Amino acid sequence: MDKTIERIRTAVICTMAIVMLASCATVKDIAYFQDKAIDNPEQIDKHGGIVIQPKDMISIVVSCRNPELATMFNLPVVSYQAGSEIVTSTAQQRLLGYVVDNDGFIDFPVLGRMQVAGMTRWELSETIRNTLLEEGYLNDAVVTVEFMNFKVSVLGEVNKPGTYTIEGDKVTVLQALSLAGDLTIFGKRNNVTVIREMDGERVFYNIDLCSVDMFKSPAYNLLQNDIVYVEPSEIKARQSTLDDKGLRMTSIMISSGSLLVSVATLLATLIK
Repeated sequence: MDKTIERIRTAVICTMAIVMLASCATVKDIAYFQDKAIDNPEQIDKHGGIVIQPKDMISIVVSCRNPELATMFNLPVVSYQAGSEIVTSTAQQRLLGYVVDNDGFIDFPVLGRMQVAGMTRWELSETIRNTLLEEGYLNDAVVTVEFMNFKVSVLGEVNKPGTYTIEGDKVTVLQALSLAGDLTIFGKRNNVTVIREMDGERVFYNIDLCSVDMFKSPAYNLLQNDIVYVEPSEIKARQSTLDDKGLRMTSIMISSGSLLVSVATLLATLIK
């Protein structure tokens, strides 16, 4: 009798262990860069920076040795507080920017209407500097161009979902996920989606964080307004379903298993 009870107890414990292990993620599901080559340098593709698109907001600052000459090529700096433009000694200052119209143009002081869409900020800076020199306005101009609305959104199974403002003109998928606190344990590492809208089209890219092939994806370097979505695992999807028979069945099995172990233990005690 003792051997029978012991076999029942062992079978119940094994069943519970199998159920619990089946619901746990494996290293293969979680680890990044699983096919990486150690001590094998790889060529990195040069990233020239994002290009200016319609509806972007950019700042352009022209400077030279004579500040008064550069003033006419710069937008005014305004003071603001609580969202209202005011002029006070305690208000913060904000540099006004140029909004690129739907045709890719901006209206630049003195130089007039300029097409900027399709250029990187470095190319636009060089173009303006050369024009100022050729037109005889400034001989020593320094032109600085910055993006003012470079943002990406990270959604889904990450620790801090949200929209993030990027400084500079480069951000990768890994950097964006890092800003969002990395994936949760329930995020699918092998199926991260990047949603991109450009030139009137919407494109979906899938990126596998478990493979180094992710570095070759056209969506590895993000563009302005890209959306990164991390799909939940099947376990999380089941947990999020209110009427989920599978989750209820797992709970019932675990509860039943615990009950059987208790009963088997009690019978063993009584027989002895």
